[in-house]
Amino acid sequence: MLPPISIPSNRLSVEEGSSRGTLAKWRAEARAKGKLLPEADANVEGWTSRDKLAVVIEAATLNETELGDYCRRGGIFPEQIVLWREACEQANAWDRTASARIAKETKDDRKRIQQLERELRCKEKALAEAAALLVLRKKVAAIWGPADGEDE
Repeated sequence: MLPPISIPSNRLSVEEGSSRGTLAKWRAEARAKGKLLPEADANVEGWTSRDKLAVVIEAATLNETELGDYCRRGGIFPEQIVLWREACEQANAWDRTASARIAKETKDDRKRIQQLERELRCKEKALAEAAALLVLRKKVAAIWGPADGEDE
């Protein structure tokens, strides 16, 4: 199951006569000891973030020749390590960019709320004025009678 061979556990169980459960147990034990193995029958892209970070850390101090040997033993490509390192760097910068984005959205939301509150106050004033005019109209009609052209 280890790279560079990486035979899927279902095929390996048939070839070796071991149960898939036993192979899964062995995989879990190897992972617990720090071996870089995917969670299931997957290629290197199926590895967890923890595994990828471990590879990035291990490969950080290697020169080009050592890196090539390390990649051959692990069944990975140097380009994948570069991508994983960039992903780790972006993950650490995510908090700062997320905070800036949230702050901008909060500021925009605050401006929108203020605009809506101004519109609401204006509409409340217009509604109060219309209600006052209706009340005055009824009082005038009660005192002097309906105006010309109005029904009683």
